[in-house]
Amino acid sequence: MNGGGYALVLTVFLACAVEAVEALTIVLAAGTSRGWRSTMQGLGAALVTLAVVVAVLGPAIRYVPLTGLRLVVGALLLIFGLQWLRKAVLRGSGYKALHDEDAAYREELAAATSAPTGGRGMVADWYAFTLSFKGVFLEGLEVVFIVITFGANQHDVPLAALGAAIAVLAVALVGIGVRAPLARVPENTMKFVVGVMLTAFGLFWSGEGAGVEWPHTDAALLALVPIVAAAALAATFLLKQARATALRTAEVGS
Repeated sequence: MNGGGYALVLTVFLACAVEAVEALTIVLAAGTSRGWRSTMQGLGAALVTLAVVVAVLGPAIRYVPLTGLRLVVGALLLIFGLQWLRKAVLRGSGYKALHDEDAAYREELAAATSAPTGGRGMVADWYAFTLSFKGVFLEGLEVVFIVITFGANQHDVPLAALGAAIAVLAVALVGIGVRAPLARVPENTMKFVVGVMLTAFGLFWSGEGAGVEWPHTDAALLALVPIVAAAALAATFLLKQARATALRTAEVGS
């Protein structure tokens, strides 16, 4: 596996690990507060639905022209990457609260506990089923999108799928072991790193799709990633300084 392959696996792994942690939080809240039978039924139904989506989208992606695919996917990754970076920069500078997986778990747990009971058909607790299904399906869709887009653009969907599988398996095993949200996972740092990677790949692929000839082809990513990271870190530093100045001015004025 070359350098591009390692970058592909790492990017997919980190992005999918973030989605898996969020799905795990929802499943644990549903299972702990409402019972595991209906929760696991919802999880299973979501996985089956995702398998159908993969079976349909996977083969179809081969018929899309590579140039157009890179332009569209690159633009989408650029949008997603910049959104993640924006949140990471705001959190790092203090303008936005850090994401707290424990707090998210408590909110989901409280909502699930207070929800009405009742079942439908073979499902004893419909709320637990739908909560688990929606959480796993929506986060899973993002995992599928990441795997298909990154894999198709790098001509190696199996390698992208390997990175996603390792991430999901690792998060699931740890979650099963501790039966608690993974609060110690540095999710905010991971989101910053993933935002940098998505933005860099988005710039690279959308540029290729638009006809840009990058110097040294794929090796250009080795320059794009640190440039994007440096820009994000600089923005974080400047915003943090601006916030500190504003707070000091407010204290003096009061």
